Amino acid sequence: MPHQTVVILDFGGQYNQLIARRVREQGVYCEVKPHTTPVADLKALAPIGIIFTGGPGSVYDPAAPHADPEIFQLGVPVLGICYGCQLLAHHLGGKVAAAQSDSAREYGKTETAFDTDCKLFRGLPAKSVTWMSHGDYMEKVPEGFRLTARSAACPNVAIADEARGFYGVQFHPEVNHTEQGAAMLRNFLYEICGASGDWTMEDYKETAVRRLRETIGDGKVLLALSGGVDSSVAAALLAEAVGPQLTCVFVDHGLMRLNEGDEVESVFSQRDIRFIRVNAEDRFLSKLSGVTEPEGKRKIIGEEFIRVFEAEAKQIGRVDYLAQGTIYPDVIESGAGDAAVIKSHHNVGGLPDYVDFKEIVEPLRMLFKDEVRQLGRELGLPEYLVSRQPFPGPGLAIRCIGEVTKEKLDLLRRADFIFRDEIAKAGLAGTMDQYFAVLTNLRSVGVMGDGRTYDYALALRSVTTSDFMTADWTRIPYEVLDRVSVRVVNEAPHINRVLYDITSKPPATIEYE
Repeated sequence: MPHQTVVILDFGGQYNQLIARRVREQGVYCEVKPHTTPVADLKALAPIGIIFTGGPGSVYDPAAPHADPEIFQLGVPVLGICYGCQLLAHHLGGKVAAAQSDSAREYGKTETAFDTDCKLFRGLPAKSVTWMSHGDYMEKVPEGFRLTARSAACPNVAIADEARGFYGVQFHPEVNHTEQGAAMLRNFLYEICGASGDWTMEDYKETAVRRLRETIGDGKVLLALSGGVDSSVAAALLAEAVGPQLTCVFVDHGLMRLNEGDEVESVFSQRDIRFIRVNAEDRFLSKLSGVTEPEGKRKIIGEEFIRVFEAEAKQIGRVDYLAQGTIYPDVIESGAGDAAVIKSHHNVGGLPDYVDFKEIVEPLRMLFKDEVRQLGRELGLPEYLVSRQPFPGPGLAIRCIGEVTKEKLDLLRRADFIFRDEIAKAGLAGTMDQYFAVLTNLRSVGVMGDGRTYDYALALRSVTTSDFMTADWTRIPYEVLDRVSVRVVNEAPHINRVLYDITSKPPATIEYE
């Protein structure tokens, strides 16, 4: 039986993926669609509710994005957020105008009062903080609507026509800064749309396995396995669905963290699939020899990966399906769910068009990263693989500043393991989103024993972030940093100095190269 679906219509807002994640966190399936999606296509999805996102436009601007007014005739509840609220008002007979700086223009955290008789705010505090970001306001509220929230600067922070199930809020309930935002979305989904909460990973796994079997039949499937979370979960799902029909090619470029290649092999070589590990470390390192420029390293690694994968694929011969670990954020960014856009660039580091296959299969293309991890657990993958941190495609080559050599990589692997080991022992792993060591190209004078040294400085990096677009450096306790430093200089030869990076993003990036 198909899931209940909520449609999120995209008007160009920066939080669209976040809205979708918040809806799914409430146990309700949703899809993000472009605002230009024809009403007939929306109707075919049989949505239980529609959410209009925010956006940078002004509804009265001739170039602003609009929705087909026929949406309001579908008999489906609608929630408009920020620009979406103004769009709702504009289409239903209200009037939106530019706010004056001394009136209803609001940015940031705002004390807001709510009418808790309104279904959207039922059961919530009468006052709480919301996150505002709007330069327009509703000068005239449409007929049939009443005002259901206000702030000091703005009398019409939220509107509702409960008879028709239309609601609009000027703030962003999807961001953490809105204190009761998750509860408001839950009210919309359960009290207004009548959601049953049928979106669970166990259910999704069973549905996905069944669909993959129907799609693939007795065909052969080829997957490039990087060892990262997405490709590993895709491999496990396909193994469950079609087992021996799946061939996984794991290109080990010698640029992974300590023991990772062996961990991937131990997980997948036990499954009833054809697993091929290509040990290509020497090939990659010889190509990288003498290369110091980051972009040069990336290009060489990307190109070599394709060449190695292609050579293995040719030995396998014709396959029916090329599988990819594409996930939903990639799909949205590539054109809000437009599969043609995805297929045109193959999406996984440019796999060659001339690998011989009939069709692409993307078993994770409707899942967010946290859902992919959940699915991995449902499929019985070990936690060390499922909770693996984001890791760049070029691997340690871009955490090893300057020329990449086997000696430097082994040194970095050891130091990086010590850092991660001490974080785990301190019970801090869940408090940070990405943490790793970087072997800098800086060498400095040190004293070890009775001798003078001239060795490498190691940089430690740790950030906390919700979206990886911006990130704050993690306040790791000094005693933990101290233990890391003592162990690194004692256990990792040729490192005599340990630095901790306290730069946020922006101005820095998370990775060094």
